Amino acid sequence: MRQLLTSGLLWFSAIGCGLMAGVYFAFSAFVMTSLARIAPASGIAAMNSINVEIVRSLFMPFFLGTTLTAAILAGLAIFGWGEPGSIVTLAGGVMYVLGMFIVTMIFNVPLNDALAAINQSGAEGASLWGRYLKDWTFWNHVRTVASTVACGLFIAAITAK
Repeated sequence: MRQLLTSGLLWFSAIGCGLMAGVYFAFSAFVMTSLARIAPASGIAAMNSINVEIVRSLFMPFFLGTTLTAAILAGLAIFGWGEPGSIVTLAGGVMYVLGMFIVTMIFNVPLNDALAAINQSGAEGASLWGRYLKDWTFWNHVRTVASTVACGLFIAAITAK
């Protein structure tokens, strides 16, 4: 039974990490660059709209669900230490929870909150927008790499089992 549960969690986590990596990659590769090319007030309005919609979308069940399954897998790996794939399962869980979820909560969400609170058409908005683009995108790159690496680690765990 535990083997079946672990296998299901690994598959869900690998797919979830891959989906999240793809979303973050799109923002890193072209969304933020495109938003940087338009007027700051328009960029801020567009990003604020994205930030409102994303929490209402199918993104959230995968964002939260994958975080939960990655954390569960890390715990199962500790309790099943020495079993095939336990090291890469633990590494994948820790990589995802720290590199994606914790980074999001500590860096990206506060940046989003600051952006939502600013007067987008004033000089203060333009100044914040420049910093936001640089800082948010940097931390998004971290989330992209962490999600991609965690996906690979979970796939390695699946093959080890």
